[in-house]
Amino acid sequence: MLLTIIIFLLILSLLIFVHELGHFVMARRVGAKVEEFGFGYPPRVFGIRRGETIYSLNWIPIGGFVKILGEDGEGRDNPRSINSKSIWQRAQVFSAGVIMNFILAAALLSIGYTIGLPAIVDGNQNNSLKNPKIQITEVVADSPAAEAGIKIGDEIREYKIKNEKSKNINEVEELQGFVGEHKGEEIILTIKRGQGEINLSITPRENFPENEGPMGIGLAKTAIVSYPIHQAIYQGVKATINLTILIIVLFAKLIWGILTTGRLIFEIGGPVAIVSLTGDAAKMGLIYLLQFTALISINLAVINALPFPALDGGHLFFLIVEKIRKRPVSQKFLNKVNNFGFSFLLFLMLIITVRDVMKLDLVEKIKGMF
Repeated sequence: MLLTIIIFLLILSLLIFVHELGHFVMARRVGAKVEEFGFGYPPRVFGIRRGETIYSLNWIPIGGFVKILGEDGEGRDNPRSINSKSIWQRAQVFSAGVIMNFILAAALLSIGYTIGLPAIVDGNQNNSLKNPKIQITEVVADSPAAEAGIKIGDEIREYKIKNEKSKNINEVEELQGFVGEHKGEEIILTIKRGQGEINLSITPRENFPENEGPMGIGLAKTAIVSYPIHQAIYQGVKATINLTILIIVLFAKLIWGILTTGRLIFEIGGPVAIVSLTGDAAKMGLIYLLQFTALISINLAVINALPFPALDGGHLFFLIVEKIRKRPVSQKFLNKVNNFGFSFLLFLMLIITVRDVMKLDLVEKIKGMF
């Protein structure tokens, strides 16, 4: 557990540090004065001044921050203030962090594809694949699969009807056909999870909602795929774009589900859940940890790009408003809106964290460390 927390803090620090580095580099490029570039969050351990910028190390070892002259709304008459810069220049500074997170994800995935990354494949690629397997890609809430304890990432190795001999699975279509023939009957699935194997009983539904299937799972054939370096870079960028689109679509479905049904249509998690997933990825190996870090980086970029107060997207939104109005938005109003946005995000994070702690039984796991 302790090692998992350390790995999580290192990943989070890398993601936030790269994000803030984007703001730092672009602020310097447009001529704004960067007063401090901090690694971690205050209180400060020590700081070293190089030129006009203090580079500091702080006690809270998560991420970092950039303090730019004029970011509090002052200094419009100072040519080194961010507020004295054009809307386009400010937009470059505010969007640089998000862009850096996308670049980091693409770089990590490119490295991964050079080494070999798990990817969804089709049946025509068998000769060039390593470690092909059938994995769970989705578990619908309140479905037979969810009730049976099946989790995303589980590998299905064998399947059978009770008291019959198990059959190995090589293609998704094999299991789909088997389930279609045995709806309403108890099926035993041999699942590989982590380093161990378990048998789970599941009874496919005869009647089921559209697009959910008898068991309520998504299946895909995955394998370790590697490419020459030039192709790996292309595949890394391509995967980053595809994952970004997927995350945006899922986020839109989540919001739409809340607005139309008043409930979550699939599970979401906060920092505590991410810690748990970090541990799972670390146990599976370096390539899975690389892929997981890239995914979190894309998530961080997408969330930061949302037009919500206190986020980078919120700053960009008010720049658009300024462009339309031909004059800046009141700094007093901006401060109030950003404070509200920041407070709301903290409150939301607190709720999700408490929910994750209760769901994952984290208190008992922490007790087990001592």
